[in-house]
Amino acid sequence: MKKRHLLAPGPTQVLPEALLAMARPIIYHRGPEYEALLARVREGLKILFQTKNEVLLFTSSGTGGMEGAVVNTLSPGDRALVIRSGKFGERWGEICEAYGIQPQYIDVEWGRAVESNLVAAALKADPSIKAVFATHSESSTGVLHDVEAIARIVRATPALLIVDAITSLGVVDVPMDAWGVDVVVGGSQKSLMIPPGLAFCGVSDKAWTVVERSRLPKFYFNFKAERKSLEKNQNAFTPAVSLVVALHESLAAIRAEGLPAVFARHDRLARATRAGVTALGLELFAERPTPALTAVTVPPGIEASAIVKTLRTAHGITISGGQTKVKGKIFRLAHLGYADESDVVVCLSALERTLNDLGYPCKLGEGVRAAQEVLSRAG
Repeated sequence: MKKRHLLAPGPTQVLPEALLAMARPIIYHRGPEYEALLARVREGLKILFQTKNEVLLFTSSGTGGMEGAVVNTLSPGDRALVIRSGKFGERWGEICEAYGIQPQYIDVEWGRAVESNLVAAALKADPSIKAVFATHSESSTGVLHDVEAIARIVRATPALLIVDAITSLGVVDVPMDAWGVDVVVGGSQKSLMIPPGLAFCGVSDKAWTVVERSRLPKFYFNFKAERKSLEKNQNAFTPAVSLVVALHESLAAIRAEGLPAVFARHDRLARATRAGVTALGLELFAERPTPALTAVTVPPGIEASAIVKTLRTAHGITISGGQTKVKGKIFRLAHLGYADESDVVVCLSALERTLNDLGYPCKLGEGVRAAQEVLSRAG
């Protein structure tokens, strides 16, 4: 029997309290018990998003939240600026194109972070741009983009800043109101430590004025309808009740730990993982790494798929390989959500053995030692 370790960027490990909560008898989504639960969840989401405004909740993957962000803020023929620096930046463009939006692209080499001055130049060159679509933590490349700098530029214009924070929310500081981000999209299966199936959209006052004018077709992902229902502690349509029950537990856990401590924990685990990987002679893929995961360049002569498969079959550890453009070139070690020091140590130990088995020479214990040195230091 092998103990299983889920260390992929998503879905991530589920909080035990959330698992237990989902095992309780189902409750009626139009009854007083659910209404009381949803009221507490609404407040918890505002704390997580660091916003005074309502955070909308939909039963869908994070991509549903992204689609909702497009169809509720734009109209046919509108122009948008899309930052493409990985698979999920590309997704913003694909959604825009599906709805007849005219995207202008800033293409960034995978593994590199976008330069905010490119956003400023594009908005100056085309004042008709209605929205800027960005990805905060690009999980396909392991890059953390400087959304704060982008927000400083966009908020001085009529355009909206719409951010995919699915892999950064609850990992790094994303103070929506303080930065002036207009729509923040989140998902349940990352740092929120519950299964996939819920999407979240924080919406600013500036964005709500635009929502009123949006003319793209929408039905299920209707921001106005969902906000109206949430104000009565209801959902517009039947929600994934058990997931909302689990969300209540994860939000309580995050609140108990405190957002600063949550961010510090993720940063510490990330630094330890990066130290362990580089101690083995491996190279990091991202120039500005996200604390959510570590993307590692595959060493010459080794197949990325062999690393992923050996970790899974021989050691019971599930990680992720590269996607699309970087398939076969990188592998990704996640350390977000319900992750702690033991996950980092176990993963690096197994990675050392795996690399040795595959013919990459590394001294057993070197990666673990480097990680332990980071973990043993306070802060």
